[in-house]
Amino acid sequence: MGTADVVLPASRVVPPWRASLTVAARRLEDVWAQIRRSRTAMVGLGILVFFALMATFAPLLAPYGPMERTPNCNALGQLCPPSNEHPLGTSFNNEDVVSQVIWGSQVSLFVGVVSAAVASVVGTAVGLISGFAGGWIDEVMMRFNDIVLSVPWLVLMIVIAGIVGIIDLWGIIAVIGLTGWSLTARVIRAQVLSVKERMFVERARMVGSSNWHILWRHIFPNAFPLIFANTILTVAISIISEAVLAFLRLSPPSVISWGRVINDAIQGGALINNNAGWLIAPGLCIVFLVFGFYLYGYALDEILNPRLRRR
Repeated sequence: MGTADVVLPASRVVPPWRASLTVAARRLEDVWAQIRRSRTAMVGLGILVFFALMATFAPLLAPYGPMERTPNCNALGQLCPPSNEHPLGTSFNNEDVVSQVIWGSQVSLFVGVVSAAVASVVGTAVGLISGFAGGWIDEVMMRFNDIVLSVPWLVLMIVIAGIVGIIDLWGIIAVIGLTGWSLTARVIRAQVLSVKERMFVERARMVGSSNWHILWRHIFPNAFPLIFANTILTVAISIISEAVLAFLRLSPPSVISWGRVINDAIQGGALINNNAGWLIAPGLCIVFLVFGFYLYGYALDEILNPRLRRR
């Protein structure tokens, strides 16, 4: 039998997609092993798991609904001081502050994650196209990106939200996501400029691979670890942004988040009425959640970026 007549068994033929999944799974196992060895990553992950559980089980943990008026309290318009039933007191609408802090974790996490995903998708698309295309396309896109970067993100976001007015939760996500992509685009473009000059990309061009094939099969997978780590860090900024918009009452009145609770505490004179916990509790939640994302994001950046490890 000649070599041309030899046929491999079908069981030995591995589809390309399955081979890619196998490689990705092995890569994830390696990354997880490095995460477990990183104290910074594990501390950050522990903080994130705590707040994720709080948001998931908010209906079970919170004694009352986010805007439910509590019984057996003072008349409407008067504050209930901290007590065994209300450890952080109540608002002027007789709403339990502890319940609002617990429910606020859902909004902060949801808005932070989804808006960061929007910013990452837009920034990644701009960075990939700009870095890979080069020439006048890169010049035009980066000059526009420089203009966006020159305007402080929070200022731009507040101006847009102020012009639009009070919008729903998805509008808040769109405002945060569509004003926070510029830094991601700059980071991804730099990675693409580095990857596209490597030998395996040149070989792909030599065998006649299309630009789309090179971009999707060779450049994007090598930039993905940086995209993922940068997205984790963007979530932290998005959480702060949502808190600022809620504090300025540019978010929907029916949405209870930590920024809105802080605003209510200040308007209600929490410090004057000896109820500092009303102000401190949501502030500490924002600080610790953002701190957790920063710890985990920087640890991932160090793990997924070999250059940082060599430094």
